[in-house]
Amino acid sequence: MAAHLDPRLLRGFVTVAEELHFTRAAVRLHVAQQALSRDVRRLERELGTELFVRTTRQVTLTPDGERLLPHARRVLHAQDELLAAFHQPRPLLVDLNSPGLGTPRRVLHEARELAPGHELMARYESGLTGAAGELLAGRLDASFGRFAGLDPALRAGLDHQPVRFEPMAVVLPEDHRLAAWESVPLAELAGESIYAGAGNPRTPEWTGLARLLFEGRDIEIAPPAPLAVGEEEFQRIMARTRNPILAVTEFPALPSTVVRPLVDPVPLSCVSLVWRRGLTHPAFDALRRAAALLSAEMQWLRRPAGSWTPAGDDVFMASHG
Repeated sequence: MAAHLDPRLLRGFVTVAEELHFTRAAVRLHVAQQALSRDVRRLERELGTELFVRTTRQVTLTPDGERLLPHARRVLHAQDELLAAFHQPRPLLVDLNSPGLGTPRRVLHEARELAPGHELMARYESGLTGAAGELLAGRLDASFGRFAGLDPALRAGLDHQPVRFEPMAVVLPEDHRLAAWESVPLAELAGESIYAGAGNPRTPEWTGLARLLFEGRDIEIAPPAPLAVGEEEFQRIMARTRNPILAVTEFPALPSTVVRPLVDPVPLSCVSLVWRRGLTHPAFDALRRAAALLSAEMQWLRRPAGSWTPAGDDVFMASHG
């Protein structure tokens, strides 16, 4: 007996068993009658038994044919369920880091326009390092962030596509001495303690960027604050500590705060679209295309004059996954 059975042979058998007529069964299956007869004979050879009694006037099932029929139907039903499950693919799960961040949200919106027949679902992992573990585990499909800031062991299983040199900013209490300024030179932050996610295990790539930016400028990284889950809790903790917050220019302002771009130089956050190596999904191409289209249209990959990025980040932003 064969170790494997072709489901096509079982489908032919079941159709003949239901019609008890080879011609009508062939019509249902849209195949030639001779081809259907060959398939049935092949199945009989592989099972080592006769399944039908054929005469010039009628076709009937043998006892072994009767015994096979319910098994064959279950196999075909399982195959139909499997094909149906993958005919409508699962949603593409896209991490936007945090609600309100402009770049990831705009790329996702554009991808939805490009692939209206597919579901692209937003997730919020708050940092690329946190998202990377979910990407590698297959629980998330794509994320955004500073690829150069990931641990090399994480990067080894991921690919990326540069999306934007995003200008950075500082979020200040509205009564801060610099709140009235239209932009804040980095030198004016000397002596300040700036919150940059220190101690948050999901965002070390952001804290690392802050450390490189503040080095030699007499700017401290604020000590770890309690890990806040949700916008309301984050606002409460930041209102209590009153530390300025390192952010990007499109960061949504919190109550009683202002967002001011940083200048002299203009620090840039190097944003990439990041995904698990080997990812295949019908909506993934739309996500990559959306990122490329917006990057070109908005000139996101053109560095402004007088800007700053870590040298290691530039290497990754010049490469493409």
